[in-house]
Amino acid sequence: MSPFLPLNRRTAALTLSAALLVPALAACGSSDDKKDTSAAASASGSAEPKAANLTVLAASSLTDVFKAAGAAYEKAHPGTKVTFSFAGSQELAAQVKQGAPADALVTADTKTMDGLKAETNDPAIIAKNRLVIATGKGNPFKVAGLKDLADTKIKVVLAAPEVPVGRYSKQILDAQKIEVKPVSQEPNVRAVLSKVELGEADAGLVYKTDTLKSGDKVAVVDIPDAENAVASYPAATLKGSKNTEAAAAFVAWLSTPEAQKILQDAGFQKA
Repeated sequence: MSPFLPLNRRTAALTLSAALLVPALAACGSSDDKKDTSAAASASGSAEPKAANLTVLAASSLTDVFKAAGAAYEKAHPGTKVTFSFAGSQELAAQVKQGAPADALVTADTKTMDGLKAETNDPAIIAKNRLVIATGKGNPFKVAGLKDLADTKIKVVLAAPEVPVGRYSKQILDAQKIEVKPVSQEPNVRAVLSKVELGEADAGLVYKTDTLKSGDKVAVVDIPDAENAVASYPAATLKGSKNTEAAAAFVAWLSTPEAQKILQDAGFQKA
């Protein structure tokens, strides 16, 4: 038998070989393309972080709005659970320094956050707030402004000076040279508001957002911008977090239009 195939059989064999090579090459190309696409997605940070159980330490004044924000985040990120621990910013700072197991922190001032640079990653301001005077129902003492808080007939309650809202309160009172002798100094802004709501105090300095759900339990006296202070809320992930990617995703989400709308609907100002 001749070692050479006839022309027509040789052509058929070559055609078959080429046909078999095409799928193999395509498969190789497809695999490489998938690797390239995966690498690009990873590099761009667009990949969805793994579901996780997040613990977020947050300032007391964020209690109501963060409950709504957390629910919205969980709905958009199935499998992720966000648990909040609310307290005065100074209390949260102490917890972080003591190594409390948490993933992210949001304080009511930049000073507290700045003191935690060794424990946190770079923060971002997510919202702002302003102070108001909360008085008893119907404002029986006719408080009209900061100067009225100096009246010793009025029982005024303030937050402690180490608390952000207490620091802001001292700042604006000192700027106007108004001396106020509070009947008590509370550990957080919610405690100040509660004293007024319960009639244990006649007036107190709180954040505007805190009074929105008090209804007619308190009367609100606005403080002019020129006499007021702006509270900034920085958010940061904690270096000790065991859910680094998920924590970073949540903190980044707080600056998105969806989260900003929730914050602003609750009375917070745009960052």
